[in-house]
Amino acid sequence: MGVWAGVWAMGLPKAWLFPYLPPMADEVEEIVPDSELRGIARRLPPGLRPYWLLARFDRPIGSWLLFWPGAWAIALAGGAVARWDLILWFALGAVAMRGAGCVYNDIVDRDLDRKVARTALRPLASGRIGLRAAWAWLGLLCLVGLVVLVQLNLVAALAALASLGAVAAYPFMKRITWWPQAWLGLVFSWAALVGWPAVTGGFSPVQGLLYAGSIFWVIGYDTIYALQDVEDDALAGVKSSARALGAHARAGIGIFYGLALGCWIAAFWLLRPQLLGTLALLPMALHLAWQVAGLRIDDPADALARFRANRFAGLLMFLACLVVGATA
Repeated sequence: MGVWAGVWAMGLPKAWLFPYLPPMADEVEEIVPDSELRGIARRLPPGLRPYWLLARFDRPIGSWLLFWPGAWAIALAGGAVARWDLILWFALGAVAMRGAGCVYNDIVDRDLDRKVARTALRPLASGRIGLRAAWAWLGLLCLVGLVVLVQLNLVAALAALASLGAVAAYPFMKRITWWPQAWLGLVFSWAALVGWPAVTGGFSPVQGLLYAGSIFWVIGYDTIYALQDVEDDALAGVKSSARALGAHARAGIGIFYGLALGCWIAAFWLLRPQLLGTLALLPMALHLAWQVAGLRIDDPADALARFRANRFAGLLMFLACLVVGATA
């Protein structure tokens, strides 16, 4: 600690010392509305900006979270080095299909979005983009996804196509169940079912456990995300795990993260029944524990900061899969 205190006293920016450290709540001044222009969006021609925002390209956290389970599966199957091209294709697919999912979600939810402060000014909800233009944009993004699909072997491609029903149903889940986060877990973890056969050409119980663990992880982090909108969701009649858990949200998130780790430990043990597999998960376990231990469920800024930290959590899990997959 003395060494770090001395370095800190030199006035070096924290980002130099800890480039991957997630922002704490006091560094996130407010919940930024989904309509605010940031980054590249500010430099785009005015006519293109609404489409960029509609696909949430200004908020890459969702693409990261969609990408990681597929990258984990590729690494755990031992293909991270030999099939590095697959990781790049999965990255492109994550960006395109996350964008497509956001457009589709906004088409379905445009009336609900008008009732929630954070989403009321989204391009469709505010009328800056018409419904026909939104469907055309969705089709273009799906074409990019198709380009990625044809790079996969037949088994992996069929596994990817099998997700379409779950993807199409997701926006309606918040109307019929208190646990739309569980359905999102099925959808956002699906790449784990694609990445493994993309390398091996088949399926394995290891892949199933990796997928199950990812589902619990998604439920945990998306419950954190939903804490931002609890009051508005109640007024709009939108259901969520955050509302269902109420004052017990932090304990519930901890349970889901614990279940995720349990599934991943089992997956690693099946692949390599040695202590190394469990130890490789230690950084991920500590990071998830940090998320839960300090979470303030009534502080939207803190919830947003810890939700965003999961892009780094995904990297920690990828490194664990890389170690175990390369040595199995």
